[in-house]
Amino acid sequence: MGKRLKHYLSYYKELTEKKSLTAEEAAREKEQLLVQIQFFQHERLIHLIVTALFALLSIISMLASLAIPEQPILPALDLLFLILLIPYIRHYYLLENGVQKLYKYYDNLTSR
Repeated sequence: MGKRLKHYLSYYKELTEKKSLTAEEAAREKEQLLVQIQFFQHERLIHLIVTALFALLSIISMLASLAIPEQPILPALDLLFLILLIPYIRHYYLLENGVQKLYKYYDNLTSR
């Protein structure tokens, strides 16, 4: 998904910098951009849910480690959840910022 987002970000950056875009072309690109924004919004929502779930599981696991210190598996579980949480946060961050940039490109196409 990251490659796809980067592709569309570079494509619409170049497109909005063009001055020779006709009104018809701008309307067509605006429609296509809106479809892509909807796809990325859906992806962003799914990753928000997954990231929040892993954050919650991390907190619960850490609290369980504190409450039951004699269980040797709980610190390993804490570490596993934290290792998985970091890439989820990074990916969600990239999705969020990418969608915000797509909004700006959409606004640029609308103002033409």
